Amino acid sequence: MFTAEKQIEIRYAETDQMGVVYHANYVVWMEIGRTSLIQELGFTYAGLEAEGYLSPVIDLSIQYKAAIRYGQIATVRTWVESHGKLRTVYGYEILHEDGTVAATATSEHILVKKDSFRPIALSKIDPIWDAKYTEIQRVAE
Repeated sequence: MFTAEKQIEIRYAETDQMGVVYHANYVVWMEIGRTSLIQELGFTYAGLEAEGYLSPVIDLSIQYKAAIRYGQIATVRTWVESHGKLRTVYGYEILHEDGTVAATATSEHILVKKDSFRPIALSKIDPIWDAKYTEIQRVAE
């Protein structure tokens, strides 16, 4: 399974009054992970947007396991969990430096035309990208 890894240095501004990373920051890290995965595969999300397409999140699930604190380094692992005609599900693990799982997550996305928000298949826009996602997906849809 192809997995992208990205390290995140935890900044003080990402923590809450309890001294742990505020839960919404995990969503930002997931976006960083997706972008890293796409780039490592040789594609760019910015290029997709420039061509008039967006990939909105239609479902998001995060399970928090162990708090991360300021000054630590988190590793975000990202992969394509499943990829179908219109939907792509990304999987994530966010890890402590020692490998302890801090959180697991999935995000489900569709691809839409920017001007109309009408869904469109990735295979119609970029067949090579679509084939790569089909090849590396963890679970066939």
